[in-house]
Amino acid sequence: MSDFRLSPHAFQDIDSISKHIAQGNLDAADRLRDEFFDAFEKLAEIPGIGHLRKDLAAEPLRFWLVYSSYLVIYKPDSHPLEIVRVLHSARDIKNLL
Repeated sequence: MSDFRLSPHAFQDIDSISKHIAQGNLDAADRLRDEFFDAFEKLAEIPGIGHLRKDLAAEPLRFWLVYSSYLVIYKPDSHPLEIVRVLHSARDIKNLL
C-alpha cells in the first residue's frame, strides 16, 4: 500500500461527491469512491504522472482526471503524498484552490 493522506478539504470533497451521487445511485457512489482511492494509490506510487497546471495554481500542484469528470489535485513532492482537493472538472478550480 502506498502512502497518501487526504487534506481536510479533499476528505470533505469526497464526502460531498459521494452523498450527491448516492442520492440517485448508491452503487455508483461506492464505485466512484473506490476509483478515487485507487487513483490515490496509483498517484502515491508514481506522483509524476499528473499534469502541472500553472494556469490554475501558483504552487506546483498536479492534476489527475478520474472517471472523466473529477480532478484529483495533489502535491507531488509531499511525503506522504498529499491529496489537496477532489473536484468536479466543471467547477471553478482556480477560485477553489
